[in-house]
Amino acid sequence: MRQNTSNPESGETKIVEVEEKSKAAGSQTLHRGLDLLDQVIDGPIKLADLSIRMGLTRSTTHRLANAMVERGFLTFLPREGYQLGPKLLQLGFLAQSQADIVQIARPHIEALAAASEDVVHLGRLDGDQALYLDKIPGRRRVEISSRIGDRHPLTSTGLGKALLLDEAESRWQRAFDAEREAGVHAADYRLWLDRMRAYATAGRAYDLEENEDQIRCVAAPIRDASGAIVAAISLSSAAQYMDDDRMTMLSDDVRATANRVSADLGWTPGLKPRRPVRR
Repeated sequence: MRQNTSNPESGETKIVEVEEKSKAAGSQTLHRGLDLLDQVIDGPIKLADLSIRMGLTRSTTHRLANAMVERGFLTFLPREGYQLGPKLLQLGFLAQSQADIVQIARPHIEALAAASEDVVHLGRLDGDQALYLDKIPGRRRVEISSRIGDRHPLTSTGLGKALLLDEAESRWQRAFDAEREAGVHAADYRLWLDRMRAYATAGRAYDLEENEDQIRCVAAPIRDASGAIVAAISLSSAAQYMDDDRMTMLSDDVRATANRVSADLGWTPGLKPRRPVRR
């Protein structure tokens, strides 16, 4: 907003001051609107409660909430209150469709590879296999037989196991039996199952030279806004650089990197689908 003034010497200064105040007020309103959305994430909330949470008067809260309703960011339910509106659903679908997980994950996995000096992979589930979407080479002279576009077993790779962490144990056994019949590995199922249960609890998985001789890796799942696992990352190196202590130490780094990618996909820390009943 511009304000006219009859003082030619101070007029320009006053106009600038008014414009700056207008911008500050607009920024404050925007932040209040975003804060309001945060308050209705958990479901409908009545105006009185919303006003208390926002620390605003009821009239100010009502005016702000109604503006959000008009734009479709909120809806109002009689006797229940305000809840998230259809515009957010539309934007969510658009954001998800536009999200390129390789592009989103690349800076994070590059940083992990640089810090660890080891190879980092990104992959997702593709039918009954793990599809490798990206690979960042390490600085060590370690040859790992993987390429972008390769498909690898689920039950013998760290990345594949990470993709399965939320699945029911019946799904685990089907995958294990199918891959053992195909000659992927000859591991004992009971031992493998005990490890998978521990991996699911820890939120990460290991490859203990099961997929490739003398190669070990630490892997962790990537989740989308719903909490579902949509991809995974793995950090791999020669067994001589990956003793048990270092794998334990790297677990935090790999999980943290996967969580950062998940956050960029809209994931809220701690959110994940209810795990299927074990049977």
